[in-house]
Amino acid sequence: MQGGAFNFDYAVNDHYKGLDYGHKSNSDGNLVTGEYHVLLPDGRTQIVTYTADHYKGYQAEVRYEGEAKYPEPAPYHAPKPSYHPTPAYGHPTPAYGHPTPAYGAPKY
Repeated sequence: MQGGAFNFDYAVNDHYKGLDYGHKSNSDGNLVTGEYHVLLPDGRTQIVTYTADHYKGYQAEVRYEGEAKYPEPAPYHAPKPSYHPTPAYGHPTPAYGHPTPAYGAPKY
């Protein structure tokens, strides 16, 4: 069974969001050839060039353009505790005096 001939391509290039990828491919009905690329997080572009047919299958060559760049890690700052680090020992002084009973002392 033979496939139909075709040509297509698409690309996305959004510098604001850091997106750059695309794909183009064509076929004469027997052999498919194409290439796709994607901008990697490290700043390089990965490019895959391929061919595919019913005899050799899918064959790809992968290459990279650019140089990998890694940002410097941010300095570590230990989080501040959300509690008082030194416990206060002892009993807190009550904010009120001793209550006076509303009834008299028992008589014996």
